[in-house]
Amino acid sequence: MKKKVVVLPGDGVGEEVCREAVKVMNYVGKNLGVEIVTEEFPIGGACLDRCQKPVQEETIEACKNADAVFLGAVGGPKWDENPKDLRPEIGLLKLRKELGLYTNLRPAKVFNSMSNASSLKPEYIQGVDILVVRELTGGIYFGQPKFTENIDQEERAVDTMEYKTSEVVRIAKVAFEAAKNRRKKVTSVDKANVLVTSQLWRKTVAEVAKDYPEVDLENMLVDNCAMQLVRNPRQFDVILTENMFGDILSDEAAMLTGSLGMLPSASLGRTVGLYEPVHGSAPDIAGLNIANPLAAIGSVAMMFRYSFRMENAALAIEHAIDKVLKIGYRTKDLTTNGEKTIGTKEITDEVIKRIDFNKNYLSVNGKETSNKQIYWLLESMAFGTS
Repeated sequence: MKKKVVVLPGDGVGEEVCREAVKVMNYVGKNLGVEIVTEEFPIGGACLDRCQKPVQEETIEACKNADAVFLGAVGGPKWDENPKDLRPEIGLLKLRKELGLYTNLRPAKVFNSMSNASSLKPEYIQGVDILVVRELTGGIYFGQPKFTENIDQEERAVDTMEYKTSEVVRIAKVAFEAAKNRRKKVTSVDKANVLVTSQLWRKTVAEVAKDYPEVDLENMLVDNCAMQLVRNPRQFDVILTENMFGDILSDEAAMLTGSLGMLPSASLGRTVGLYEPVHGSAPDIAGLNIANPLAAIGSVAMMFRYSFRMENAALAIEHAIDKVLKIGYRTKDLTTNGEKTIGTKEITDEVIKRIDFNKNYLSVNGKETSNKQIYWLLESMAFGTS
């Protein structure tokens, strides 16, 4: 079996974590009889420096023809003063739009061995296991009109937030399908007391919920959700929300785990899946071998799960990450007291050492589990055709 993966390192530490992610991809593929063929392209600031645009058309075409796309990070202060159409982030936004990546899955799970790394007290975050389902191609990031103008001797800027019923329906179905196979609770986050887009969002989610009587639906205003995530994060199972709110809340949820360097993500939609760590480009630590690659490695696990449909391989990678953390290995961002700090390359090597291909993670006490997480999105949303 052969799988083509387009690798987009991007900027800052993106190149470093992508390098480590590819090491894990190749190791897993070699041991399971999957030939991983990678092709690399610049994106973001790196592409601006080389090609004077944040993403090239040939890159988008290559992504459309791949089995999966893996991205590092984009952006940095070097390009902060660029015109809006020449910002690194525009390359990523365009790629998401062109690939139809409307679903962003961001799991935030606290490993027991990492409970002391969080900024919250261990008793508040032990057992936290949240899935943020974020709509990715609508909302204020893509709404039109979007412009700046000079009026009455001052500058005026306009962004437009918009959603259509169909956009809300398809992302809501993803959240409810996910919750069916988790703890059967969806918290839909909006600002319905102020925004008409949120009023449409809330009404539409309520209609979708009627098809899922086994799942509890809770509506929550975004400011309250931000507070509840630090007050009582264990109350959440699946958080469903629109593009901008999801961007902010998922980063907040990441810090429950101890570091942004721990949060993987998958962006799925009509065609190919895109996988990336949630953290930024962190140019101040680029090249120092201190960046945390675990979110990138976790994203590789999600790639094997959703794009390659190899659930046991995904679980083997995730269990290896857990083992490394239990032993006490840490990158600099995770170190608290007495733990061994090692570098980007070294912690990846420790994870690879502990990937066990002989264990059947799909079996519990000798009984095969349903493990529907590999199927719920693909079947319910007709992944590849919707």
